[in-house]
Amino acid sequence: MLFVFMFIWSFALLAGIMMVWLLAWAIKRGEFQNMREGSRMIFDKGEPIGKVTDHFPGTPAGGSR
Repeated sequence: MLFVFMFIWSFALLAGIMMVWLLAWAIKRGEFQNMREGSRMIFDKGEPIGKVTDHFPGTPAGGSR
């Protein structure tokens, strides 16, 4: 039983250290620079910003639920 607890805490500690390291790596690479530009990158003429084009099958696009 002690082995299970030690394994769980060791894994949690290792995962936490890795997440902090990955966050620091992303910041150093500049991944968080100009986030607004990156968020607009997925839109194009077929799906402009602010226009609802997604819909549930059987309902009109942009319609209410």
